[in-house]
Amino acid sequence: MIEDAVRKTEEFLRKKLTGGEYLAAHPEALAYRLGHSYRVANIGRQIAEKEGFDADEMTVACLLHDVSYCETFGEDGWIEHGRRAARIARPFLQTLGLPEDRIEDICYGIAIHVDDRADFPGERTPFALTVQDADNLDRFDVYRLHESLCRDDFLAMGPEERETYLSGRLARLRELLSAPTASATAEKLWKERLGFQIVFYEKLLSQLRSGRGLA
Repeated sequence: MIEDAVRKTEEFLRKKLTGGEYLAAHPEALAYRLGHSYRVANIGRQIAEKEGFDADEMTVACLLHDVSYCETFGEDGWIEHGRRAARIARPFLQTLGLPEDRIEDICYGIAIHVDDRADFPGERTPFALTVQDADNLDRFDVYRLHESLCRDDFLAMGPEERETYLSGRLARLRELLSAPTASATAEKLWKERLGFQIVFYEKLLSQLRSGRGLA
């Protein structure tokens, strides 16, 4: 794929997201969605370069994985947004002159990235599954750690509630540590990111417990 296709995809993504009714009215949500899309694309490209996938095709796939946020979600909107994104992406991908099998692989990866389901037949290739891996890797990186603490209003919690919250987060992270990935590169990145969060929450929990009184 020529580099121009990546540039065209960026332009398409920005046009779709900025034209969305909800995102236009919520600039903070628009900024987050664009930033997330770029972070996922950069992660996907990193994996592709290590694993021997076409890096430009992976960049395009990851840039488009959340393009359906240009729509206003109704009931079940979030769970459907991967499949909706694939439907939006397909006509655009056809304008790039990609072979049909590559379009299918990209669209299938986009469609299944939320709940592992597509509404059309496809193959769970390592390329397709990497879109989900890249999305998950961004969701468990440092920014989302900060965002989670803010969203859950951690500072407003009482001492016992904070400890319960942190213990729950740690249990979930330890459970997710062994989640399958599509490549050795993604597995390495996954363990690094979750390992960092586990250490962070362990240290925070230990510090809070040390504030109960003298040892």
